[in-house]
Parts: sequence; C-alpha cells; structure tokens
Amino acid sequence: MTVRTPVMRTAVIILVVFLWALCYPLIALGLADAPPLFLAAMRASTAGVLLLATGAMLGRPLPSGSTQWLGVAVIGFGTTTLGFGGMFLAGGRVSPGLATVLSSTQPLIAAMLGYVALSEWLGRQGLLALALGFAGVALVASDGLTGDGSFGIVGVLYVLLAALGVAVGNVLLKKLVKRFDPLTALGGQFALGSLPLWAGTIALEDLAQFRWSGSLVLVYVALVVLGTVIPAVLWFALLEREDLNRMNAFTFLTPIFALLLGAAFFDERLAALQWVGTVLVLAAVVLSVSFRSMERIAARLRPTP
Repeated sequence: MTVRTPVMRTAVIILVVFLWALCYPLIALGLADAPPLFLAAMRASTAGVLLLATGAMLGRPLPSGSTQWLGVAVIGFGTTTLGFGGMFLAGGRVSPGLATVLSSTQPLIAAMLGYVALSEWLGRQGLLALALGFAGVALVASDGLTGDGSFGIVGVLYVLLAALGVAVGNVLLKKLVKRFDPLTALGGQFALGSLPLWAGTIALEDLAQFRWSGSLVLVYVALVVLGTVIPAVLWFALLEREDLNRMNAFTFLTPIFALLLGAAFFDERLAALQWVGTVLVLAAVVLSVSFRSMERIAARLRPTP
C-alpha cells in the first residue's frame, strides 16, 4: 500500500492516531471481563494470525533468514510484548485519558533513539521540545505519583514501559522497513510478541476471572481490527515515505482525542496541573514539527556556493 501525496499521508497519520486513542477506553471496558495479560495476548495473537493468513492468501513472502526473523522478534518484543503488556496492565490503574497522555512520551523516546540509530539530528530546538514534553508528562503524571502512593506510581510506570517498547519497535521498524513485506512482517511481530504475553498469563493470572460477554466480544473485535490491524498496516506503509520524527509528532494528538473520549464516555476530568502538562506536551510537538519544517525550508533557500 502506498500513500502518495503529503496531504493524504497527513490525513492517514491523523486517522491512525485517532484509532490508537480508542484503545485505552476499550481496554478499560474489556478488563471488566478478562485479566490484562490474557486480553493483551488475545489481541496480539489474533492480529498476528489475521495478517499472516492474509499475506499467505496474497502470496506475500515471509521474512527470510535468521537475521530478518530476529529483527521481527525484537520489534515484536518492543511493540507488542512491552507495548501491549504495559498498556493492559496500566488499564486498571490509570484512567484512559491520563494513560493516553502518558503514552505520548513515545515520540520523545523515539526521537532520542532515532538520533542514535537513524542519525536523525535533534538540534537545540529538538532538545527544547523534548524538555517541554517530559515536563508536561511529569505534570500529567503528578496525580498518580502523589495520590494513591505506590498504586498510582505502578500504573504510571506501566504506561511508560509501554511507550518505551513502542518507541524501540518503531525505530527498528523504520530501520528495517524496506527489507520486509508489510503484512507478513507485522503479522510475525504480533505473533512472536504475543508469546511472552501468553507465558505471563499462564504464570501470573487467574483465568477464572475471564468470562465471555457481549461487551467483551465488541471490545475484542474493535481492539484487533480498529486498534491493531488497520493502524499497523497504515503506519508501516507511511514509514516507507515519511520521517519517523514527523510521524511520531502527530501522535501527540492522541491525548486530545483520548481526553475528549474520556470526557464523553467516562466522565473523566483532569486537575489544573494535568491540563498544564497536557498543553506542554502538545507545545513540544508543535515546536518539533515547526522547527523541522523551518530547517528544511531554510536548507532549500540557502544559496549554493
């Protein structure tokens, strides 16, 4: 799949961000009927099987050789094992809107990793954006860190673990994107990344908590299709043409969508300091995008010696 024009790519990025924003509210609903690692493993393995089966029907090649499979496995451990595991474990400890704001650390972490792995230079403006973003996240997390003691801290740490895992996965995916077929590579990373989640379920969770219900079926289907398969395929397609930091910058819109969803369906309200933190997080993305655009324009206008 190729998204050709910049306007179309921007629209697709925003669509992906909105679909991701749906995930934390859906997880909060699903945890009423299923333990977290079990639900995360179901989501990941089902998405993996669907993508691999679709790739097989279309005659798409699987990753070849131990090096490519190792790359898929490492991406799966970051994006799926840590990303999904942290998200679902945080679901019962942090409100959906707050969790989504905290997950916005992912672009900031990815920017630092991208500097090392992809040679994407940040500059002073980029460092300022990182500082603003982390300050904003600290304010957003302040209620969890000072409210319920270790319970709140654990929830915040789970979300940050998920953000770290997704950031690592995205940087590796950007580095290896042209070596893989998108369907089979994504299917492989979801399938392989689900294995530690299943192991955690068997070792740590009581499956007597699980029960099928109409709401769980709807949550499960929505998480797999709308929250996983569709945005993952679109994101992979965009990585072939877009700068990772620019794409990640748009994910700061996720908390805006999530806070609106939280206010509409969960009666969620943030404290004053958390609103200040949200504004700082969004200022970080505006700063990073605007300065990167200005640097490119300046480079084009600079006279050739």
